[in-house]
Amino acid sequence: MARAARFRQWDGSQTLPELEADEIMDALADDLMAEGDISGALRRLMERGWHSGDPTRQDMRGLQDLIERLRQQRQELLDRYKLGDVLSDVRRQLDEIVGTERHGIERRLDEASAPARPADSGSKGPSSSEKAPPPNAQLRSMLRDMAARRLDQLDALPSEVGGRIRGLQEYDFLEPEARDRFNELVSKLQRQVLDQYVSGLSEAIKGITPEDLAANREMVRDLNRLLQERLAGGEPDASEFLEKHGRFFPGAQNLDDVIEQLAERMAAMQSLLRSMTAEQRAELQSMVDALLRDDRLRWDLAQLAATLDELLPGGLGERFRFGGDEPLGLDGALQQMARLQAMEGMETQLESIGAPGDLADVDRAKLEELVDKDAVRDLEALDDLARRLEEAGYLTRDGERLELTPRGSRRIGQKVLDDLFARLRRDAFGGHRANRAGRGGERDETTKPYEFGDPFHLELNRTLWNALSRDENREAAHDGRPIRLAPPDFEVFRTEELTSASTVLLVDMSRSMLLRGCFVAAKKVAVALNTLIRTQFPRDHLSVIGFAYYAREIRPEALAELSWHGYEYGTNLQHGLMLARRILARHRAGNREIVVITDGEPTAHFEQGQVEFNYPPTRRTIQETLREVQRCTREGITINTFMLERSRSLAEFVALITRLNRGRAFYASPEHLGEYVLVDFVSRRTRKVS
Repeated sequence: MARAARFRQWDGSQTLPELEADEIMDALADDLMAEGDISGALRRLMERGWHSGDPTRQDMRGLQDLIERLRQQRQELLDRYKLGDVLSDVRRQLDEIVGTERHGIERRLDEASAPARPADSGSKGPSSSEKAPPPNAQLRSMLRDMAARRLDQLDALPSEVGGRIRGLQEYDFLEPEARDRFNELVSKLQRQVLDQYVSGLSEAIKGITPEDLAANREMVRDLNRLLQERLAGGEPDASEFLEKHGRFFPGAQNLDDVIEQLAERMAAMQSLLRSMTAEQRAELQSMVDALLRDDRLRWDLAQLAATLDELLPGGLGERFRFGGDEPLGLDGALQQMARLQAMEGMETQLESIGAPGDLADVDRAKLEELVDKDAVRDLEALDDLARRLEEAGYLTRDGERLELTPRGSRRIGQKVLDDLFARLRRDAFGGHRANRAGRGGERDETTKPYEFGDPFHLELNRTLWNALSRDENREAAHDGRPIRLAPPDFEVFRTEELTSASTVLLVDMSRSMLLRGCFVAAKKVAVALNTLIRTQFPRDHLSVIGFAYYAREIRPEALAELSWHGYEYGTNLQHGLMLARRILARHRAGNREIVVITDGEPTAHFEQGQVEFNYPPTRRTIQETLREVQRCTREGITINTFMLERSRSLAEFVALITRLNRGRAFYASPEHLGEYVLVDFVSRRTRKVS
């Protein structure tokens, strides 16, 4: 492993070492052993990410990291801004409009009150017939009265924004600039506020007529009826609604699309209202009412918001607590509310990812906008995991479901086996050798003089050394003559005898195995033993049987995805031994054995074709189980038992088995079970040739 690395700022030009398929499978191994679900294991790997442990390689950040970065961005936004007087900018513009109108009125009064200037005889102005008529006293009086009424109307405008807008909507402007600025402000507010309810609503009420109002109210009421029907549990057809009012919901194909658009638009306004003080909320609501200009439409929209809030699982919008110093106006507040809502939606989507295929539904552009480009790159890396495993032949896809291939099962088994052997001490195998003579098998690194019948694995160096040690060859080597070999000179490598074996592994799958944390350890033993036999002892046979209320054989290729069945109770060892004996009867290997892994004495047995379960165990269950042990013994089958519990009752029962069968019994903690079983198996498979 690399011990040093050089770092520099990321500029986009660097290439990151890709995660190999073997590394992905190794990262999945422990989780798959514990849960037995490859899709679930892959999902949890995507959640937690992958840590390389190599300073030259970048870690792959998971979904939890993405979610945490989203939360940090949201908190930074909340810590930056504050919701003070969000309508202060609107209020300022209204004051400027009123000031412009007031200034225009006063200017007109001044112009009407000013005396007419005498004509300049030396000037080349218009003729006397083209000069303006002298001011009329009655006209000036009417102008002063009209100006006074306008000024009184301006003075009587309410201070709150909604009332001020309503007053100016009914006011007859004298100053064109003031009128234009007010109309522009109202249009802008309608776009900001009304389109938060329904797309295009601000345009729909421009230059509004009674017919337009009736059409808008009809749209809102029709939509309310659809939502009420959905709320009552129905499945309303929105095709007729979209045919009539589709322009308000661009791209919508069904009611779900309409609800999604409504929620996305209305959530920002509802969150803003909920995040305000009561006074601020009342003022903003008053402004919205003034912009709608129709009491019945206002009521229908309020009902629409209430229905949608009840229909959506999490409600419509939520309250945000701002704690910063930078003030927000109405436009900025709505923008930041929409951004906060988008962050909440993205976080919910990332948290709800239940399968690798769900990553394709995440909007990459939105993720980049809310977090950064690195987040998109990390998401793409996560989305690529399943594809890499499929290309490597470790996974196959059945529709939307991912399944482990035989090659994937072998890779998992090799990882489990490597982990178990890595924990063994260097001399762990030394004390388990049987020193009985044999012929053939695996070559050892030690040597011996050749004897008739030994495999001729010649050790040439030792053979030549033995020949040169004899006097006749010393002179021949010195004179350059050929060296003569005699039978005592030959030395060969020793060999280990490999005995063929048929093994049945009986794994207790009762409820107590999971509660005591033993099931995963037993499953790892089954996977590792299967891998060991298939890779190192291919002539051997291994069967695996799981037993609880009853026993059943488990296919070796299905071991990696084996899951615990929590609703099965009982420990029917008798049935397990019965099935194991029948399996071994079909195999005539030199050694036939049953390896039992259990944490308790038997509590169930078969009698007259029915399972009899009793807890605490009855004498009858113990007797029937021991009878099956005797049958195995008569057929030359050895039973070795690994106990995962030190209870007195289990120890006494296992002692009876060893007394009847002459097998062996071990106690092992779940953490070291695999080491005990593998060492014992290998030590009984190899014998030193003497």
